[in-house]
Amino acid sequence: MMMRRGLVAAAAVVCAGLLGMTASARQAPSELTLVHAGTLLDRPGQAPRRNATLVIRGGRIEAVRDGFVPASEFPGAKVIDLSTKFVLPGLIDTHVHLTSDRAGAEGQLARVSDSTADFAYEAAWNARKTLDAGFTTVRNLGDRGGVTMALRDAISMGRVAGPRIVDAGRSISTTSGHMDGRLGFNDVLADVIPHDNVCDGPESCRQAVRLQVGRGADVIKIATTGGVNSRIGAGLGAQMFDDEAKALIETARLYGKKVAVHAHGEDGIKLALRYGADSIEHGTIMDEETIQLFLKTKAYYVPTLSTVNGYLERIAKDPNAYAPEVRAKIDWRITITGESLKKAFPRGVRIAFGTDAGVSKHGRNADEFELLVKYGLTPMDAIKAATVNAADLLGLSNIIGSLEAGKQADLIAVDADPLADVTVLKQVGFVMKGGKVMKG
Repeated sequence: MMMRRGLVAAAAVVCAGLLGMTASARQAPSELTLVHAGTLLDRPGQAPRRNATLVIRGGRIEAVRDGFVPASEFPGAKVIDLSTKFVLPGLIDTHVHLTSDRAGAEGQLARVSDSTADFAYEAAWNARKTLDAGFTTVRNLGDRGGVTMALRDAISMGRVAGPRIVDAGRSISTTSGHMDGRLGFNDVLADVIPHDNVCDGPESCRQAVRLQVGRGADVIKIATTGGVNSRIGAGLGAQMFDDEAKALIETARLYGKKVAVHAHGEDGIKLALRYGADSIEHGTIMDEETIQLFLKTKAYYVPTLSTVNGYLERIAKDPNAYAPEVRAKIDWRITITGESLKKAFPRGVRIAFGTDAGVSKHGRNADEFELLVKYGLTPMDAIKAATVNAADLLGLSNIIGSLEAGKQADLIAVDADPLADVTVLKQVGFVMKGGKVMKG
């Protein structure tokens, strides 16, 4: 295992040269930088400022000042002129799968035809696209062969350009659950496909969590229900017993890890919330009891509406892109997506931004904003979900999510006001991460 991780890490480092890191990304950040912002949404949820200056030292925000502070006040400072732009915090996507955005039959074939090194290069490529789209932090909810963990570390060390990664290791489910990688393969292949991320019974589930903790996971991802893309026609309801869900979440808590839960059916959502899940991913069906549990536990709802875009695009290109048992679930998901959000958000359920990129396309994460607004959020609510709320869900509010003194200098700029038209966030022209100019 250690040798394999070493090879993956080496492949990720080599990616840096091939993916064309900009000169500015390779350089250490200037000791002192002044960013002049024409409009600054420094604290999403509060009104933006007009004509403000971010004082950045050593990659962190030292101060936020009114007006355009002249360089003469800080001799030797670098000035970045965004005086005609709308500036806001770097965006956060709390649900991505960086290793690939190939799915259906194509994705299944790739799992047996592509090497771990292939996925390492692809993950690095997808990470760069995500960063260029303005997303400076992501939560990767499903690792393959240690690829995204190695990429996380390489990015942290400055060897590769990409967003800050909070990684879940391998996602966990029961045997024949959504995370069982053997589904859809014949018995000969199934015997050799790794499946140490599946568990049955409390002791097995505790061991599965401990394995991911030992691998270096930042967060634990479990599936309490079936999944749309999994090759099994067993529905999207609960596929885990109470004692299994309890063992998974309690063990994660023992090691200080938050828990993200893949759940579509209301029975699986309730199961996860009863035992203390931090977030519900997808949450496709909700009733009144489900909403009450969200409000009681203060868990976040991550709607992942963008999955529908990925499905529609692939089906338009190839009507047979998915196996019949998967296509039936996709058709259902397309018709119902957004209905739970319309119920939950007005009631006060907390929303965090997540796309499920990998099902949808990497680099187009901002498509989710338009869908969030379509199903009930205001543009400010949607931006808050991708900044303040997402940072809180990740446990990183002390360093990201807003532009305040002491926090990382993660910021983006667009040409127009996203509070008037949230779709302008699809065209991010400037990206800074940790005080380094990554784009623009």
